Amino acid sequence: MSIDTAAPNAPLDAPRRRELALALVAERGFVRVAELSRAFGVTTVTARADLDALERQGGIRRVHGGAVPLSSPLAVERPEREPSFEEALEASVEPKRQIGEHAASLVRSGQSIILDVGTTTLQVARALRARTDLEDLVVFTNGLSIALELEPEIPRFTVVVTGGTLRPKQHSLVHPLAGSMLDEVHVDLAFIGCNGVDAAHGVTNANLPEASVKSLMMRSAARSIVVADASKLGEVHLGRIAPVDDFDALVTDAAAPPSIVAELLDAGLAVHHARDSRVDP
Repeated sequence: MSIDTAAPNAPLDAPRRRELALALVAERGFVRVAELSRAFGVTTVTARADLDALERQGGIRRVHGGAVPLSSPLAVERPEREPSFEEALEASVEPKRQIGEHAASLVRSGQSIILDVGTTTLQVARALRARTDLEDLVVFTNGLSIALELEPEIPRFTVVVTGGTLRPKQHSLVHPLAGSMLDEVHVDLAFIGCNGVDAAHGVTNANLPEASVKSLMMRSAARSIVVADASKLGEVHLGRIAPVDDFDALVTDAAAPPSIVAELLDAGLAVHHARDSRVDP
């Protein structure tokens, strides 16, 4: 069965959609939420609900971004909790490094920037350190790991920590107080991390306090760039940061699904694909 021809002329009811979705997962080995949404003419929320129902029935296993057959080696239990910073640091290491290098290439000497908490933005910080041409850079961050990463570059960089309440395992600073400083500054560029980027539902985060601070960071910046590896595209989480067209660009990696990238472009979000700078063009 071709997923492009699975879409009916008339809307399907839920049992028929789920029957077809189950067949597609069995045939292809992995089907994305966004593909089912497009194929059946439903929202991504409905497509996720269909997959969740099939999982409860024991027909498939939900994985990040879609579903696989129960027999697939990818059919592992989804985590019931937010992963720690260290756990997230071990995921998608190479794509995040490439994203970090591309994002850092957008920064110029004399600018002021915000680096949001996160493992992808940590890679941005590392890439900024490697930019020996950068001088007089002011960096605001709510991530303790990022502040410590940049500390050796003082006084070449000025590093300002927002303050706030420390979230355990994420090493992030949130309300109260985190917003007080952000209300008083206006930076050139903000790099925002997230857990999900979806054309319809916007850029989202798993944690509400962090999502709130990310929104404040955007309002404190002339330009905002979301950094997210391919596994986060098409995902939707609890806390909405902003619609995708509120961002100036997305920096992602080469594995970003073309269908989701097309949806984001249609929604008004510019998309930059990072590549490995160590490979000759």
